[in-house]
Amino acid sequence: MSKLKSFIKAARLRTLPLSVSGIIVGAFLADFNTVIGSGLNDVHANYPFQKNYWIFLLAILTTIGFQVLSNFANDYGDGIKGTDKNREGEARMVASGAVSPKQMKNAMVVTSVLTLIVAIALIYVSFGKENFMFSLLFFGLGITSIVAAIKYTVGKSAYGYSGFGDLFVFMFFGLLAVIGTYFLYTKELNFTVFLPAFSIGLLSTAVLNLNNMRDRVNDAKSGKNTLVVKIGAEFAKYYHYYLIGSSFLFAMLYTGIRFKSPTQFLFVIAYIPLLIHVLFVARNTKEAYLDGELKKVALSTFLFAILFGIGNVL
Repeated sequence: MSKLKSFIKAARLRTLPLSVSGIIVGAFLADFNTVIGSGLNDVHANYPFQKNYWIFLLAILTTIGFQVLSNFANDYGDGIKGTDKNREGEARMVASGAVSPKQMKNAMVVTSVLTLIVAIALIYVSFGKENFMFSLLFFGLGITSIVAAIKYTVGKSAYGYSGFGDLFVFMFFGLLAVIGTYFLYTKELNFTVFLPAFSIGLLSTAVLNLNNMRDRVNDAKSGKNTLVVKIGAEFAKYYHYYLIGSSFLFAMLYTGIRFKSPTQFLFVIAYIPLLIHVLFVARNTKEAYLDGELKKVALSTFLFAILFGIGNVL
């Protein structure tokens, strides 16, 4: 395997649709609120992709950068600690020897720098020179995101080894992605935006929980005390049901509060495969079989983001 292919594998491209779901929802929500404020006659001029496609594009690239950095850091951290030695699913590059720890560390540095450059461009495009305090706040959030992505599995105090990974995913890929993108467009906050942000955060956390359920036995042996390791296999399933069920309820609550058209319920379609997935998890007795479910939940979350967004701007 060439080094380039190894780094592409380490980037885990299948995780990218999930990571950009929050950006999509945040952009659509900003458009929906603009339409509410300016009138339906302006709807075609207010699509987020037309209104300011640079914010959307740079936000997508920034999030992809954070996700790839997180994946590189996870590969590096788990690899040097021996956690990935006997793991289920795809082979990890550092653990398999395809990429050396030094090479992966260098890739993390390059990815951090490139992502920060794109994030600065995003901040400038959104806030310009007029909103220095907002620019400073988002620059701080960018630095925090880089540190959080690396510290998930890297270092002695890696929080992914203490059961706090779920909180990180909920906060950064749910709340920060959705609400942050919304704010980049509107320069204001609306409490209702937190509801779909919760939905994206909970679904993203469900993907992590599924991953941790699959790796529970190996993680426990390696000293990686994920939340699943702490609460056990049975309660991890109940927790999983809660994550997916609650995400649906928050989306329904938002739709009820901001109801304008039946098309806003389009997102319900995305929960059909998620319901099938929940039934599979409930009946499953072998944790290795959960590996195939990861892509289903990730793509269902991406589908939710698209349908939820479209339903709110039509």
